[in-house]
Amino acid sequence: MNTAVSRTSFSTVSFLVCLTASIGFAFDTYELLMLPLILRPAIQELVGANPGSPEYLLWVGRLFYVPAFTGGLCGLWGGWLTDRFGRRRVLTGSILIYAVAAFVSGYATSIEMLLICRCFVFIGVCVEFVAAVAWLAELFDDPHQRERVIGYTQAFASIGGLLVAFVNHELARWGEGGHLPAIYVPEFLQNVLGNLQDPQAVWRYTLMSGLFPALPLILVRPFLPESPKWKQLADAGTLKRPSIRELFTPALRRTTIVSTLLVGCSYGLAFGGLQQLTQIIPGIEEIQSESANMSPGQRKPFEQKATATYVKYQEVGGLAGRFLLAILAVRFLSRRKLLGVFLGSSLVVLPWLFLAMANGTNIEWLNIGGVRVSLLTIAVFLGGLVVIGQFSFWGNYLPTAFPLHLRGTGESMAANIGGRMIGTSFAWVTATLAAQPWIPGEPGPAKIARVCAGVCTILLLVGCALTSLLPETTENQINEP
Repeated sequence: MNTAVSRTSFSTVSFLVCLTASIGFAFDTYELLMLPLILRPAIQELVGANPGSPEYLLWVGRLFYVPAFTGGLCGLWGGWLTDRFGRRRVLTGSILIYAVAAFVSGYATSIEMLLICRCFVFIGVCVEFVAAVAWLAELFDDPHQRERVIGYTQAFASIGGLLVAFVNHELARWGEGGHLPAIYVPEFLQNVLGNLQDPQAVWRYTLMSGLFPALPLILVRPFLPESPKWKQLADAGTLKRPSIRELFTPALRRTTIVSTLLVGCSYGLAFGGLQQLTQIIPGIEEIQSESANMSPGQRKPFEQKATATYVKYQEVGGLAGRFLLAILAVRFLSRRKLLGVFLGSSLVVLPWLFLAMANGTNIEWLNIGGVRVSLLTIAVFLGGLVVIGQFSFWGNYLPTAFPLHLRGTGESMAANIGGRMIGTSFAWVTATLAAQPWIPGEPGPAKIARVCAGVCTILLLVGCALTSLLPETTENQINEP
C-alpha cells in the first residue's frame, strides 16, 4: 500500500467523514430493524388484530412494503440529487429526515399515522446509504484501502442492529417491571392526534429512540468536506449532468439490470426471511410455556425481550459477515466468486433454519465444551452472517460499477429500486402467502417459517443463476468522469 496515500486519507477531516458515514450506516439498520421488533405490539394496540389473523398479516405486509416502495422511489431521485448537488448535503439532510420521522412515529395514534411516519423514515434511509457509499468511495485513492474502509464502516450497520435490539430488550425489561413513565403528549398534540392508548408502550419508546443519530451529526456537520473528486469536477464545470436514462445505454445496461435484480434477491432474503423471525420466535414452545401463566401486561414485554435476544444473535452474525466481507474483498479478484461464496452458503443455511422451525418451533440445546448452546441461536447467527454479508458486498461493488457523474444514480437504482422496492416486497409476499389456506399448516409461526423457507430457496436459486452475468469491475471505473 502507498503509505503517503494512507497518511493523507486518514486526516482529521477524513476521519470525521468516516465517522459520519459509520453513524449513518449504524442508524440505517437501527431504524429498519425497529419495525420487526415493534410490529407485533404496535399492530395489536393500533388495530386490535391477533397475530396470525388475516388482518394482522395484511398490516404486516403493508408496514414492510409500502414504506420500502416509497423510500425506494424517492431514494432513486435522492441518488440523482447526490450526483447533482453533492454527497455531503444530501447525506446530512437524509439523516435528519429519518431521525425526526422516527421520533414522531412514537406518537402514532393510528396504524395509518405509523405507516406514514415509516415512509419518511425509509426515504431518509434510502437516500443516506447511497450518498455515504459514494462519498467514501471517492475519498480514498488506494483501492485496497478503499475496500477496507467501505467494508469496515458498513460493519457499523450491524452494530446499529445490535444497538436497537439492546435498547428494545432493556426497554422491555423496564416495561415488564412497570418502570417506564408515560410519554408526555402536549395539549395541542392531544387536540390533533388524540390520546395514546398505551403511553407506556415499549414499542413507542423504541421508535422515539431513532432521534439519536441527529445529535452527533449537528456537532460534526460544520467540519465535513464535500467529496474531493466530485467537487473538483463541479468547480471546473466539467461534471456531467446525471441521467437515469443513461443507466440503460449499451455500456451500462447489463450492469444496471443484473445488479438491480441481484440486490433485490439479497434484500428479499432479509425481508422475506430473516426479518420474519420476529413473527416466528414468540411461537417457540419454550417461550410459550414460560409466558403461559403471565398476565397480558407481562406477556407482551416478555415476548419482546425474548425476540430482541434472538435479533441480537442475528446481528452478531451480521457483524461477523460484514467483517468477513471486508477481509475477503481485498483477497478475491473476482466479484462474482466473492458473491457466490455468500449465496452458496445461504442456500445451505436459510432453508435449514426455517424448515427446522416450521417442523418443531422448539429450542434444542447442545453441549459444546461444557457450554450449553441453543441450536436455534447458532442457526440464527449463521443466517445473519450469510445474508448481511451480502449487503456489504453491494456497498463495495456498486461505487466501482458506475462512472462518477452517475455513481449516486446507479447505486440508487440498484439499492433502492432493486433492494427497497423489489427486495423488500418479499416481506409482503411472505405475509400474503402465510395467510393463504392452500399453504400447509395452521395459521401462525410454523406456517410463516415454512413460507420463509420456500421464498428464500427460490430467491437463492435465482441469485445463483444471475451471478454469472454480473460484470466484473476495473479500478479505473472509480475515477471515470
